[in-house]
Amino acid sequence: MYSIEYDLAVDRLRSLRAEADAEARARRLRAARRWARRAEYATRRAARASAAVR
Repeated sequence: MYSIEYDLAVDRLRSLRAEADAEARARRLRAARRWARRAEYATRRAARASAAVR
């Protein structure tokens, strides 16, 4: 009986850990996309400012 309960607990922890890893990956991906978008906007803003100065 103990072994079955232990195995169930280990499986549950493994699935929770996998879920948490997937969520963390998704969060990092969203953050990377957001920072890439901000960098692109900053590049465009700098190009416009540079063109306005000329």
